[in-house]
Amino acid sequence: MNEEIQKRYYSIGEVAERFNVNTSLIRFWESEFDMLRPKKNKKGDRQFTQKDIECVQTIYHLVKEKGYTLQGAKDFMKAKSAKHSENAELITSLEKIKSFLAELRDKL
Repeated sequence: MNEEIQKRYYSIGEVAERFNVNTSLIRFWESEFDMLRPKKNKKGDRQFTQKDIECVQTIYHLVKEKGYTLQGAKDFMKAKSAKHSENAELITSLEKIKSFLAELRDKL
């Protein structure tokens, strides 16, 4: 099996290499984007999860490929996150309605 698939955490060097950027840029993005918060081990080394890497990928895409400013990328990502929260609340409400209607049907 591929080693990449089995890894749970990635070092900042591995993440930087994956996107062909300096580790200092990854650390800078971490300081600028609230949603990018990799865990740190006892030595203080950053441990990036797959979710963290997806966040870096989104930042990279917006800033490096699409030419967004940092503020523009932050705004885009916050709007995306807010939309996701709204969708989650909507799904929860719909599940409650579905459950209520199923109970009502069973009583008929």
